[in-house]
Amino acid sequence: MRPDTSEPSEKPINSQGAARRSIVIGASTGGVEALYTVLSRFPEDCPPTFVVQHMRPGYVESFVAGLNKACSANVVLAQDRQVPRAGCIYVAPAGASHMNLTAHPVLTMRLIDGPAVHGHRPAVEPLFLSAARLRPPPVAALLTGMGRDGAEGLLAIRRAGGHTIAQDEASSVVYGMPGSARELNAADQILPLSFIAAALLRMATQPSTNGSGR
Repeated sequence: MRPDTSEPSEKPINSQGAARRSIVIGASTGGVEALYTVLSRFPEDCPPTFVVQHMRPGYVESFVAGLNKACSANVVLAQDRQVPRAGCIYVAPAGASHMNLTAHPVLTMRLIDGPAVHGHRPAVEPLFLSAARLRPPPVAALLTGMGRDGAEGLLAIRRAGGHTIAQDEASSVVYGMPGSARELNAADQILPLSFIAAALLRMATQPSTNGSGR
């Protein structure tokens, strides 16, 4: 299937000013271990990174604490209206909100109350769809997980000129989410888990394709 070259329906947000493109990651079943594998390979000065992992309330705090011990970068629970910085990995809190990214006038995280998306709150889709409007668009990865959450958002990022990665079937615990992205032709690369960190970091320093729909 040829990549869809249509432009996002909403006007892009200008997020220029950061030295590197941001990174967004979504995961579900099997994602805890997958995120440890990916994020523990990030350097302490990594680009601002935003993570949605499907997780029930009461568990995400210990997950963040464990990641913080395993990672060179600073791993924190995202807060509403927080301005992200390099060297930090922001994990969406579990509960009643979805994590979104805006850039008015600077890149800012928003935690927005709303109904579940694909049965999850937070869901990957709102993060990815909001990130697709940033300029430059981010680098994105959709990891192991059940269902389809994040696949449409990954496609939106690819259409906007961001670089997109889906985990391969062999290394996924459940191939629902990355498999759905593959069906939509939403991923520029389909990679084993062990290759994803390096690819994200490498592509975060590259210019976007400005919605070329590679």
